[in-house]
Amino acid sequence: MTDLSTFIAGLPKVELHVHHVGSASPRIVAELAARHEGRGPVPADPDKLADYFAFRDFAHFIEVYLSVVDLIRDPEDVWILTHEVARELARQQVRYAELTVTPYSHVRRGIPSPAFCEAIEDARKRAEADFGIALRWCFDIPGEAGLPAAEETLRICLEDRPAGLVSFGLGGPEIGVPRPQFKPYFDRARAAGLRSVPHAGETTGPQTVWDALRDLGAERIGHGISAAADPELLAYLAERRIALEVCPTSNVRTRAVASLDEHPLPRLVEAGVLVTVNSDDPPMFGTTLNDEYAVAARLLDRGPDGVAALARDAVTASFLELAEKERIAAEIDAYLAAAG
Repeated sequence: MTDLSTFIAGLPKVELHVHHVGSASPRIVAELAARHEGRGPVPADPDKLADYFAFRDFAHFIEVYLSVVDLIRDPEDVWILTHEVARELARQQVRYAELTVTPYSHVRRGIPSPAFCEAIEDARKRAEADFGIALRWCFDIPGEAGLPAAEETLRICLEDRPAGLVSFGLGGPEIGVPRPQFKPYFDRARAAGLRSVPHAGETTGPQTVWDALRDLGAERIGHGISAAADPELLAYLAERRIALEVCPTSNVRTRAVASLDEHPLPRLVEAGVLVTVNSDDPPMFGTTLNDEYAVAARLLDRGPDGVAALARDAVTASFLELAEKERIAAEIDAYLAAAG
């Protein structure tokens, strides 16, 4: 097997930074828009979605993202979306994924939190049976909604806790949303056994990453690319093996990075930081996890061995049980050996 894209397509993978609603395919978004016609600006024609998903900046991306969230109106919508996201990930040989889910956004639109959790759990179990993929959840706070959203997200985690829930996160815009204010909520979530995985350092500087580490007890960082500007922070992340969930195309599409050629991924890797490759909101950004692996391979000048190492790093950084980590890592090694 000499073609790298073919190798990547068949490579067993895990996905650690992908958003639930942001993973909705153009077909599903268009179907939801048609089903809820007149509810918002999202076009019901899949061919028009590429233009709709052309983002001027990160603030515009959030605006568009929330318009798609508006299309998720009942538990059936939630189930369909979740099952279809699993289908698409499984097509890319993803064995395990930790989906970032924002229950607050759906609950405030009228879906009761127990019904929401029941829908994603039922879809998770069905997807594992149908596609052989294991899904787990990161319930995240939409930062733009402030402390009331943090309180409600934590309540849902603690009172309606679905079996697949493994972590607690913080998403949305970083500018104007300081990380330290969410410390009490992360403290309580961590005390309840949830892992800490906030977004930080995507559209703001290294201090946001430091805040996520010191105040929120971050065990992984969503994006974290601005760490490349702080040698002390790079050394801290590398020494403690705190992984960054890097999403190159997303960073360009939201204008967080000017171009792929200017992406700091190589500097992060050169500094010894544990980096995972992820797709974020793939249909919205016109990408897939396979595409992101191809981008990373180009930026890092890696062939099959190096790409397989990236896949193993994602397994290492996951919240899987040790036996499952070993099983998927062994599958990656077997695939690489067979491709040799």
